Amino acid sequence: MMCVLLVLLGGIGTGYWFTRGLPYADAEQQESRNEPERPPAIHVDVVLPKKGGMDRVTTQPGTVQAFESVQLYAGVSGYLKKQDIDIGYRVKKGEVLAEVDVPDLDKQVQRHKAAVEQAVARVEQMEAHITSAEADLEAAKAAVPQAEALAKSKAAALRFREQQLHRMRDLFALKSIDERLVDETTEQRDAAREAEIAAREGVNSARAHLAAAAAKVIQAKADATEARAEVRVAQAELEKAQVMVKFATILAPFDGVITERNFFVHDYVRAAAESGTHLPLFTVQRTDLFRVVVQIPDRDVPYADVGDPATVEIDALPGQKFPAQLSRLAQSEDPQTRLMHVEIDVPNSTGRLRHGMYGRVTILLDHSEMLSLPSSCLVSKTEGKGNVFVVHDGVARLTAVEFGSDNGLLVGILKGLKEGDEVIAHPSAGIGEGSPVIVENDVNEQAHR
Repeated sequence: MMCVLLVLLGGIGTGYWFTRGLPYADAEQQESRNEPERPPAIHVDVVLPKKGGMDRVTTQPGTVQAFESVQLYAGVSGYLKKQDIDIGYRVKKGEVLAEVDVPDLDKQVQRHKAAVEQAVARVEQMEAHITSAEADLEAAKAAVPQAEALAKSKAAALRFREQQLHRMRDLFALKSIDERLVDETTEQRDAAREAEIAAREGVNSARAHLAAAAAKVIQAKADATEARAEVRVAQAELEKAQVMVKFATILAPFDGVITERNFFVHDYVRAAAESGTHLPLFTVQRTDLFRVVVQIPDRDVPYADVGDPATVEIDALPGQKFPAQLSRLAQSEDPQTRLMHVEIDVPNSTGRLRHGMYGRVTILLDHSEMLSLPSSCLVSKTEGKGNVFVVHDGVARLTAVEFGSDNGLLVGILKGLKEGDEVIAHPSAGIGEGSPVIVENDVNEQAHR
């Protein structure tokens, strides 16, 4: 009896659930059918804004040139007597490369040496003349006071004879003496007068001799000065001849390599100073350091400075890069090409660089800390403002930005983004505000494309 009762109660409960619960299930299904379907997520690539992307960089063709290259000519004409080097030889600074036979110049050196010795001897002779003239001058100086003293003595003797003649004439007037004595005294007075005149002339003569002796000293000194000048002239001629002899020996101006040779031993070579076109004996180039010549276009000229980082790539050496920096610039553009000549020094530690090679040179002209993005990220832009899509929690959010420079590949972001923002790289027309997206690429390895 009890079992029958339990079965009846279970059947009643089941029927109630079917009659009461089924309407609720139908209602939920009806609500789900009324809701709009969620659009499918779009697969996108993203980039991260980064600093330095707006660096001003120029890449231009570059030509490798030897840092120093010298064409060596003979300084004198003659036959090539010695030549121990050839193309490709490595030489050291000061090493003898060749010698030219110049016997006539050797004779000139000997002749000019003799001329110098002769001029030096003449200087000694003129200095001896100065000594002799100065001695004569001292003697002439001593003769002047002696002549003056003699003149004074003769003047005193004349006065005495005149007084004696006066007394004789007085005595003759008194008839105290004979007239003969007056005549004798008169003759003595006249002789004393002549002697006094001669003494005065002697003084003048002594003074004239003094002046002549002084003039001879001056002349002797002038002759000595001229002789010393002749020594200098002769010495200069000797040095000139010796230099010409040195020109017959060609020395290496620096450590380098012989890249050109145009003559052989016994060939006649002409001096570089002679008229006409002459080939150099050798060309020596320095190879431990090269200069890479680059022509920078007008738009990049204002940003070029000595010390700007540069990277040199040579076509003949693929995969090898030479870090360097801008070494010198011309500070002027070629008015025909509107290009400025700049040079970059590159050490040749590997020895693989050669004069005449070419390649590409990338110069960092200006570094910027501004954030940058590829221009393709912008969905609209006008007068320095635009929009980008930034991924937040799996959906695209339209974000307004302000940008600065735009080089066609990258734009500099001034405002609106920060480092770490995931910006959709190539937003398609189907992406809008709030669109669900799936990021496909690894943003940690994303670089500007």
